[in-house]
Amino acid sequence: MQEFFVTVDLVVLTIREGRLEVLVVERKYPPFEGSWALPGGYVGPEEDLRDAAYRELSEETSIGAGVYLEQLGSYGAPWRDPRGRTVTIAWLALVPGMAEPTAGTDASDAAWRSVADFESGALPLAFDHGEILTDGIERARAKLEYSPLAAAFCPPEFTVGQLRAIYEAVWGTELDPRNFHRKVTRSPGFLEPTGRTSNVDGGRPAQLFTRGTLDVLNPPITRAGQL
Repeated sequence: MQEFFVTVDLVVLTIREGRLEVLVVERKYPPFEGSWALPGGYVGPEEDLRDAAYRELSEETSIGAGVYLEQLGSYGAPWRDPRGRTVTIAWLALVPGMAEPTAGTDASDAAWRSVADFESGALPLAFDHGEILTDGIERARAKLEYSPLAAAFCPPEFTVGQLRAIYEAVWGTELDPRNFHRKVTRSPGFLEPTGRTSNVDGGRPAQLFTRGTLDVLNPPITRAGQL
């Protein structure tokens, strides 16, 4: 019987200085020594998959507390790990305002890096982590279409311009300001006006909003409809 291993890998995304960034570690040991990789590692024989994901995230980056993980998918191509047949369960986290990571255990370094660097091929990822990252980014982009997730990355009170900047960072494209404003302000329960204004966007004062109470945007704010 062929022996195989089970691992967990994590796609942790945040927005920093207007850019979509991903948490990565520099591998300390072979295979792919010195390469960037997603945080992750082996699942213990008596360990739950989610517990293993949180443990690896904490051990390799010192980040973990308060991070909500959702399962992204499973990856089991025979060639994905040169050490032997390995099936990994990938997890996704979308987190606002995270601290700088600190490398630990089998990582030489841990850092937030721009997603654009990996999407362009400027920075390769070890194993099949490029494929996993691509799937995680697409899941995050889709979540902004049908959920109010983007508002979680804004201050408690924010302008439509600040909210649009979140969508642009995650979707990786510029949006039409008027079309976007109309969509989000006419989506029942998405935004709640505060009655106050701010000039944080520059120019004339803009209305301030807080996040509404709905959990699902209906109709969704689709990427194609904003271009």
